[in-house]
Amino acid sequence: MSTTQLKNMVIDKIYSIDDKEFLAALKKILDSSISSDIVYKLNKKQRAAVQKGKQQIASGEFITNEELEKEEDKWLNK
Repeated sequence: MSTTQLKNMVIDKIYSIDDKEFLAALKKILDSSISSDIVYKLNKKQRAAVQKGKQQIASGEFITNEELEKEEDKWLNK
């Protein structure tokens, strides 16, 4: 099936949907897929921060989300 055929099938199905909430959710999905193609321009300071973060990850200087949540629980329980 070609891309054009697939697009037409999706469009036909969308035209048959009357559920406003479903259409809003579908729009949100489509909007998020389009916005993922955005290219952000960073200044020198931002690029340096990103590079530093990459180096920290490569050298193991990070904690997992699970570890962070455990630390938060400790802080909140004190």
